[in-house]
Amino acid sequence: MFAISLGDDGAELRPLEPRHAEVYLAHIDRSRAYIGRYIALPDFATDLPSATAFLRSYADKAATDSGRLYGIWQGPELVGGVLFRTFDAASGTCEAGCWLEEAAAGRGLVTRAMRLLIDWAVDERGIHRVEWIAASANTASINVAKRLGMVRDGVLRESYLYRGVRHDMEVWSVLAPQWRELRDSGRVEPPAAQR
Repeated sequence: MFAISLGDDGAELRPLEPRHAEVYLAHIDRSRAYIGRYIALPDFATDLPSATAFLRSYADKAATDSGRLYGIWQGPELVGGVLFRTFDAASGTCEAGCWLEEAAAGRGLVTRAMRLLIDWAVDERGIHRVEWIAASANTASINVAKRLGMVRDGVLRESYLYRGVRHDMEVWSVLAPQWRELRDSGRVEPPAAQR
């Protein structure tokens, strides 16, 4: 198993696998309302079998090279995660995403973890376009996209029906040449583990 430091605060990026289903479910239960404000992630983990099935779906995606899921850990406690919801190395595109407990918000954990994932996708896997899609009202997620140097491509007006409400969804992206330029110029700091 690997663990990559996310900085001096002890946070780490680690695998999040079906064997972690109990820990994952406890994490979701601690912050179900907060995480579920804009994303349906808590709806896929309502009990141990559904939490296991969700984690298994990402293990299957990893096995077919079509997605990835990683946990953000603070010591033994899972506090959030980052993922490639879709990953298509042949076409050079992927969609990244995240979630975080309210108690862990505001410390830059997601931004630091996403820098690692984007570096890997661009440098190791040859991904050309990394997308980030978030509800316009989800300012925390939009701010991560901005901190990552992403460009807002547009708004899909009322495209996402979630809990009876239609949400505008913003599409943000960063292209590989742009990512390398931002990183190399210092406008996007390298992940803490690489400093």
